[in-house]
Amino acid sequence: MRDERQQKVSASHLKRNAYLYVRQSSLRQVFENSESTERQYALRQQAIALGWPVEQVIVIDTDLGQSGASSVDREGFQRLVAEVGLGKAGIVLGLEVSRLARNSTDWHRLLEICALSDTLILDEDGIYDPAHFNDRLLLGLKGTMSEAELHIL
Repeated sequence: MRDERQQKVSASHLKRNAYLYVRQSSLRQVFENSESTERQYALRQQAIALGWPVEQVIVIDTDLGQSGASSVDREGFQRLVAEVGLGKAGIVLGLEVSRLARNSTDWHRLLEICALSDTLILDEDGIYDPAHFNDRLLLGLKGTMSEAELHIL
């Protein structure tokens, strides 16, 4: 019996690339919190376990040391959104929503593009299909909490 993660992954997803987005908020965090960076890179293995060939797992880590508060200066995030919009992504992987975006506008734009292009999202808690209401609701809540952390941290 296939587990919940594998049930959401279809052959059409596997024909496209898996994009792993890796980000830390500051260069200090990159050097002092290497465990988080290692955990983010380790998600690559989850894509492989779900059926993506190694050569189809694309790592985008050009935003290391960049805040997630806005996508303006994050070339990696902009590239990710473009690849999803062009239909090249079967899945987007991020350790947690806050690695992808801490801005609700950026987050919901990515969710909408993922839903329209049939792109899944995976974080450390599970795999989500933004085209399905329950998954989109949960992802929306995660995004709201991620943005709220900006005011708490």
